[in-house]
Amino acid sequence: MKTLRPLIFSVFLVIGFYIMTTHGRGTFQLPLDKSWVTRPAKIEITEAAAPPNFDPEEQNNISVYRKVIPTVVNITSTAVAFDFFYGAVPQQGQGSGFIIDSDGHILTNNHVIAGARQVEVTLWNKKKYRAEVIGTDRQKDLAVIQIPAKNLTALTLGDSKSLEVGQKVYAIGNPFGLNGTMTRGIISSIRSVRGPEGTAIDQAIQTDAAINPGNSGGPLLNSRGEVIGINSMILTGGAEQSAGVGFAIPINSAKAVLNDLVQFGRVRRPSLGIAGLLPIGPELADQMGLAADAGVLVQQVVPGGAADKAGIRGGRERAYLGNTPIYVGGDLIVQIDEQDIETPQDIANVLDNHHSGDVVKVTVYRGKQRLTLNVTLDEMRGAQRAT
Repeated sequence: MKTLRPLIFSVFLVIGFYIMTTHGRGTFQLPLDKSWVTRPAKIEITEAAAPPNFDPEEQNNISVYRKVIPTVVNITSTAVAFDFFYGAVPQQGQGSGFIIDSDGHILTNNHVIAGARQVEVTLWNKKKYRAEVIGTDRQKDLAVIQIPAKNLTALTLGDSKSLEVGQKVYAIGNPFGLNGTMTRGIISSIRSVRGPEGTAIDQAIQTDAAINPGNSGGPLLNSRGEVIGINSMILTGGAEQSAGVGFAIPINSAKAVLNDLVQFGRVRRPSLGIAGLLPIGPELADQMGLAADAGVLVQQVVPGGAADKAGIRGGRERAYLGNTPIYVGGDLIVQIDEQDIETPQDIANVLDNHHSGDVVKVTVYRGKQRLTLNVTLDEMRGAQRAT
C-alpha cells in the first residue's frame, strides 16, 4: 500500500495540473454580451474633402525626387569566387550610380564594380542593359561605366566647394536592392576619411541621411537636385546598416578626373616629382632659421622629375627631428599658383585641379631669397604620391 501512495499522489497531481492549464479562470466567467456588434452592408467612413496640400518643404522633396529619379540607376555586378566544394561560384553585389551624359556614361564607386566579370544596369523604367567599364580610379574610389542607350536624361553636377554644415541634402539609390529610395538629412561635417581601399578621401561630406548597403555610387544632392557628392561608405556599430554616419566623395573630385576616365580609362594624376616633404610651423621654422613661418620643406627631388627640371632643390645635409632622419637645406615651398601651402595635403589639393602637362607656378624660399619657378607637371606613376 505504501508503494501505491506516491503513484496515486502523482496521478492526482497530473490531473490537477491538467484542469488548471486547460480550464482557466475564464471557464467560470459569464459569457459577454455581444448585442452591440453590428454588420452594416456599407460602412460609413470619414474621407478627406480634397487632395492634400503639400507644405513648401514637402513640395521641394517631391520636386527633387521627380527631377532626379530618371537619372539614378541600379548596378548589379557579378564576380566569380572559388568554393572548395563547388569550384567557381558566381557572386552578385549591388550598388547605385547616376547618368552623367546622354550617351549613357554612368558615374559610380570603383568598389561597386571592382573585380566584376559582368555589370548590369537597371534604369528607373526597369529597362536593363549590359554595361562596359570605361575607366576606374581606385585611389578616389570612382568609376565610369557605359550602357548602349542614347538620349538619356543626365543629372546636373553641382559644386562641392562651398558646402556648409547644416545644409539640407538628399540621397537617392538602391539600399538593400530597394530601387529608387530617397532619404533626407543634413551635412553633418566635412572631413578627410579613409575610403574602402584605405586611401584618403579629402573633404569627404559626412551626412546623417540614411545610407545603407546598395546606396554606394548613388548621388548626394542639394535642395536644387544637383549632385554635390557620390555616396561611398557608412560607419556602423557592426550591424552593416545606417547608424546616421555616412560619407560621400565631393563631386568636384570626380569632375576633375572625369575626362581622363572616359578618354584614357585611368587618371593621369599629376606629380611635382618630389620624394619627401616636411611641413614647417613657426617653432620649427625658428629652430631651422627659415625665412617663412609656414610652408613645406623639400627633402628630396626625383632625379629627372618635374621639380628637378624646374630647378627646385632638395635637402643636402642629413639631420634628425627627434628620432626621424630628415634632410635640411632644401627649398621651402610657400605657394603654388598663389595659393598658400602649409602642409603636403595643401599641395595634393592644388594638384587635384590639374593634369599632367599643366604648368604651375611654385613659390619657394631658398635661404632668404624668394623665387617663383614654373614647373611642368609629370604624370604620377603607380603608387607614387601626388607630390
